[in-house]
Amino acid sequence: MAKAPQPLLTPQELEIMKVVWAADEVTVRDVYEHLRAHRTVAYTTVMTLMQILEKKGHLKKSTASRQHVYRAAKPRQQAVGALLRDFMNRVFDGSARPLLAHLAGDGQLTKDDVEELRQLIKKSK
Repeated sequence: MAKAPQPLLTPQELEIMKVVWAADEVTVRDVYEHLRAHRTVAYTTVMTLMQILEKKGHLKKSTASRQHVYRAAKPRQQAVGALLRDFMNRVFDGSARPLLAHLAGDGQLTKDDVEELRQLIKKSK
């Protein structure tokens, strides 16, 4: 039986996961302090979202010195890849070509971005 995919991250959950990925291991207080430096947020909201992320399988929790310590259950690339695939499926019917054409047409890709894409394409052949 195939393993069910993890639910996608909401914007608020992604914001928390970015903090976790950057720090490797965090407490609720760590994430709260980081987010609070950028916007108003309640400690209990951060705690609840981190509990939800654990239930969804995005975070793993352990206990150290009477504190819950969280770390990412999967690497950033895997979670971002799932978000990108979902976006491409919903907006571009699963095709990367229109997405890249849109980015290139809007001038969103720098010369360095284009060169990096060329190198990635060469590697994938």
